[in-house]
Amino acid sequence: MKTPAATAITANCVVTQWRNNRAGIEMAQIAEEVPIALEYNGIAHVVMLATPADLLDFAWGFSMTEGIVRTPADIYDCEILTGEAGIRVTLQIASEAFMNMKEKRRRLAGRTGCGLCGMESLQQLHTPAPVNSTARVTWAQLQNAMQDMETKQVLRAQTGATHAAAWMKRDGTVSTVREDVGRHNALDKLIGALWQQQEELSSGSILVSSRASYEMVQKCAAAGAGVLAAVSSPTAMAIRMAAAANITLIGFVRRNGCAVYTHTNRFDGNPPD
Repeated sequence: MKTPAATAITANCVVTQWRNNRAGIEMAQIAEEVPIALEYNGIAHVVMLATPADLLDFAWGFSMTEGIVRTPADIYDCEILTGEAGIRVTLQIASEAFMNMKEKRRRLAGRTGCGLCGMESLQQLHTPAPVNSTARVTWAQLQNAMQDMETKQVLRAQTGATHAAAWMKRDGTVSTVREDVGRHNALDKLIGALWQQQEELSSGSILVSSRASYEMVQKCAAAGAGVLAAVSSPTAMAIRMAAAANITLIGFVRRNGCAVYTHTNRFDGNPPD
């Protein structure tokens, strides 16, 4: 696995700030958004706009949550190449996975963030197999973990422009956080990092600083995570998919409570003794 010198993830920008009926010239840090091209076995697959950080994690997570590869052993090599037009991430994958990738490539044509564009028929929209998860979460753990995730969002503190996805272990500790201008990208980066760390995703919970869409639930199901907790609301489609995929879906996580939409057996809202 090869990585280049670090690419800047923020840029300085002169901005006119208007506060308390007064204007002032200030220097602000702005989050970078760069075209990231993913290539498999020499074939261009998709170009995503993303924050140019943790791109190895992103490539692994995207490959897994999009069903291109099934196990870490399917990825032989990954190289990150920086150019004037953007960044190329080239992966060498197993031949069977490569054949699967070509089918995925055909269906991703014209795709946008909704997760459905590019599909040719409704039959291509499928519910993932139910997750077999041992995860459990208490309200105290969830509240503390969400606060911990917020404090670890370094790029958001600098720019105010990024989402985050975090991994909460069964004991309630937050071990890994990834950020990106795109919420789906942040989740892919997190899952990719956990995959490389050989983390058992069925035992803990994934936290996101955004809403919980259908695609966020689908990615968690592909990773085998049994709990997805979001700062904002889920969509109705996300709730239906979480119910079918045996995922505990939690939304509106605030300091004074939350909403548990599916599989409430994994959530303990009782205060500690």
